[in-house]
Amino acid sequence: MSDPERAARPPHRSTSGIEIRPVYRARDREAAHANDEPGAFPFTRGIRPDGYLGRPWTMRQYAGFGSAAETNRRFRYLLASGQTGLSVAFDLPTQMGYDSDDPMAVGEVGRVGVPIDTIADMEALFDGIRLDAVSTSMTINATAAILLILYETVARRHGIDPSTLRGTIQNDILKEYIARGTYIYPPGPSMRLVTDTFAYCRAELPAWNTISISGYHMREAGATAVQEVAFTIADAIAYSEAAIAAGMVFDEFAPRLSFFFAAHNDLFEEAAKFRAARAAWALVSRDRFGARDARSMAMRFHVQTGGSTLTAQQPETNVVRTTVQALAAILGGAQSLHTNASDEALGLPTPATARLALRTQQVLASESGVSIPVDPLGGSYYVESLSDEIEARVHAELAEIDRRGGTLAALADGYQQAAIADAAYEAQRAIETGERIVVGVNAFAEDGDEQRPQAQVIDPAAEAEQVARTRAVRAGRDAARADETVAALEAAAAGTENVVPRIRACVESEVTLGEISGALRRVWGEYRP
Repeated sequence: MSDPERAARPPHRSTSGIEIRPVYRARDREAAHANDEPGAFPFTRGIRPDGYLGRPWTMRQYAGFGSAAETNRRFRYLLASGQTGLSVAFDLPTQMGYDSDDPMAVGEVGRVGVPIDTIADMEALFDGIRLDAVSTSMTINATAAILLILYETVARRHGIDPSTLRGTIQNDILKEYIARGTYIYPPGPSMRLVTDTFAYCRAELPAWNTISISGYHMREAGATAVQEVAFTIADAIAYSEAAIAAGMVFDEFAPRLSFFFAAHNDLFEEAAKFRAARAAWALVSRDRFGARDARSMAMRFHVQTGGSTLTAQQPETNVVRTTVQALAAILGGAQSLHTNASDEALGLPTPATARLALRTQQVLASESGVSIPVDPLGGSYYVESLSDEIEARVHAELAEIDRRGGTLAALADGYQQAAIADAAYEAQRAIETGERIVVGVNAFAEDGDEQRPQAQVIDPAAEAEQVARTRAVRAGRDAARADETVAALEAAAAGTENVVPRIRACVESEVTLGEISGALRRVWGEYRP
């Protein structure tokens, strides 16, 4: 290729629009931070000095469908296959605060997750699993406090000290307003519910991660890697400010904050993104909130491979995509990882594809050697330059959100939503014009791609059975006691009392998730964009 031809070619850019040069040298790195030791501020190279040698990442496969009993069988299968942590997917009615017999739930019970209406459902979900011997993540937001109390109550009934429970509730309502939509209450009461949960867990469940501040869903909605990190940290700032306003001290609650990111296909940008995210949060924690505890500044995060990157065409190719994405998460130093199954563009994973997704992690952990050195990409001119550039762009985005009055004000103006929509449009345009190749979709397509493997089947009788179970619980409980605890919850919600202990009293009186959510709806109302 001649020099004029080379000069005429447009520069290659990452998914965040960062120009990628053909060659990187030492001078290309800005050396944004003097300290580059793993386990030390600003944690660019990882939050532990020994990386995965001291503690491997948690292999936490997401599962939930049909019924609590059916999901329990999948949990047991995955644990027997070597999974090291549980991750619960809840169905849409549960996420939105409706019981399975509510008219709003018709047709959705058990479809994209497990239905949990009652303490009996939670008992069935974890039947035979010692809650003090496993770490459990629950992807739940608007009803997070209720699900956490249901989980804690099951543990108490089995004689387990709640202070020993380990796990995470997502509890990240802000990203629901930005990108996902499973909100119930207006932002003010929703933020109160989050901070009430912080305070409750500080006293009752000190080992529990009270929130998983999620960039994953914003990335799935179309955000770039830079936007994903920036908007996630902006949300973390808003939660921290709300907790401080409620009388808490940053170093008391910040060590229990956790984060949740996506891993997409650009291997080096994704690994650099995770390194940059740690450094950016460390600076925010120290400089904005005055953190002194290293645990407050060390960003711990879970990664899930990118569901939106999976294709229904040639679904077996998704195994390769997931492997690349999982590798990026490991090279970037994730503490916990979920790998998507190859058939998730078609439906819920089958046992075989769920096992293959888990085996992908196990091969990377046991056979590839990537988990032996700490930050194996550290020192790469390219990766270091990318990390510096992503971090700089994240700080610039945070400054723009501050200029707009902070996260809640920017959200109310639609700033984050519009930015993500623009990024999604640009990504789709690039696919449709062929600038961005998606194997099997706009390149390397083959005849016969319409043939699809069988996805996980949901028993059509499961919904009716779940409805009957929920109604049986209501019929068999002490109705007067249930009514009394609901009235006390409404009174607490109307005042300033922490509502989580009142939720616990409701759960202990066999009040259902939908009834608890309904009580809060009556006091707080519902959010309408």
